[in-house]
Amino acid sequence: MSELLSFKEMCERFDVTARTLRYYEYIELLNPQKEGRSRFYGPREVARMTLILRGRRFGFSLEEVRQWLMIYDQKGTEEQNKVWIEMADRQLGVLDQQKQELEAAIEDLRQLRDQVQETLDS
Repeated sequence: MSELLSFKEMCERFDVTARTLRYYEYIELLNPQKEGRSRFYGPREVARMTLILRGRRFGFSLEEVRQWLMIYDQKGTEEQNKVWIEMADRQLGVLDQQKQELEAAIEDLRQLRDQVQETLDS
């Protein structure tokens, strides 16, 4: 992809609001090329946006994503990948705990629902 995307095209491509895109620029996750008031996004910004949204989907904070992206800028891919493994391991633990809590809540809700249904059927 060598062509630049406009602000509107970037929002459409990633299904984000203009407010979200401006916020990511404000906190320096993205740095589009600017011509007057227009913003244009190249391959680097598209790749970063993909990583930002993936990180959010996995439950990472924007600050964690920002710091991880900064590692690439400062130290390169190898160090970034090492940090990614550490972050992923930590987040997998968090997600596993949340999954267990959610499964317990679902089971409790089912039991309570069944109890209430039994009283209605009596």
